[in-house]
Amino acid sequence: MATLVIAEHDNAALAAATLNTVAAAQAIGGDIHVLVAGQQCAAVAEAAAKIAGVSKVLVADDAAYGHLLAENVAPLIAGLAQGYSHVLAPASTNGKNYLPRVAALLDVEQISEIVAVESPDTFKRPIYAGNAIATVQSSAPIKVISVRATAFDPVAGEGGSAAIEGVSGTGDAGTSSFVGEEIARSDRPELTSARVVISGGRGMQSGDNFKLLYALADKLGAAVGASRAAVDAGFAANDMQVGQTGKIVAPDLYVAVGISGAIQHLAGMKDSKVIVAINKDPEAPIFQVADYGLEADLLEALPELERGMG
Repeated sequence: MATLVIAEHDNAALAAATLNTVAAAQAIGGDIHVLVAGQQCAAVAEAAAKIAGVSKVLVADDAAYGHLLAENVAPLIAGLAQGYSHVLAPASTNGKNYLPRVAALLDVEQISEIVAVESPDTFKRPIYAGNAIATVQSSAPIKVISVRATAFDPVAGEGGSAAIEGVSGTGDAGTSSFVGEEIARSDRPELTSARVVISGGRGMQSGDNFKLLYALADKLGAAVGASRAAVDAGFAANDMQVGQTGKIVAPDLYVAVGISGAIQHLAGMKDSKVIVAINKDPEAPIFQVADYGLEADLLEALPELERGMG
């Protein structure tokens, strides 16, 4: 039994979610191989070879995989999957894009966003916006699985010495093409890997008031997120959204400011170790999940908190 883990990367650096996915693969057992599909991605392959517990790294270096277009990557993974019992990928934007296609090509069901491994064929995953956990058993010959990275502690990124082996790609499928991208740049930590996250909701009242969150985040070395309501209102960018239809986070500290606590938002952050809520509405559902709550006007509370930090 061997598991193929699909590496998450940007052709230059390996994403942290890969280490969490390897941890899930270790819980399944057996040999672990990592596939690095990309363009000029040798540095990523070298980093993957150092991951503890990985025995082999497969590299498909081709211009067709430079932007991980699902139409190109899925046939590659499906072809390689014939030699494995499990195929795992992070439940990231990329993973959610290509993995269903892989499952379809293999004619098996996909098991999405597992949070625990019970046995090689049995897994736990959240349903109903995280309000229930389903135990799923699969008899598929090849199990195609996406992994909720926040549910698994990452393995060590150093200490391994896996062999690196090149594999032939399937080339450009010719059904899609990369046009362009606009990448948000920030000096703050990345949202899904930050130890501290401060998020604002509709209660922030305007995008200008998010400056109060940014000032506090700079003092704490925190990432800044937002609820879907705040994003829909134009207060914050789409890539800041935390929740069921946004990013899943599980930091050491999560500060929810002006967020009511809709179940869709809670699904994205309720695994945080400590949750602090600031809201002037004492009946806000967020207080039911918060470890600490401050009933106050955020426009007054945030400047006071910043001043208190010096």
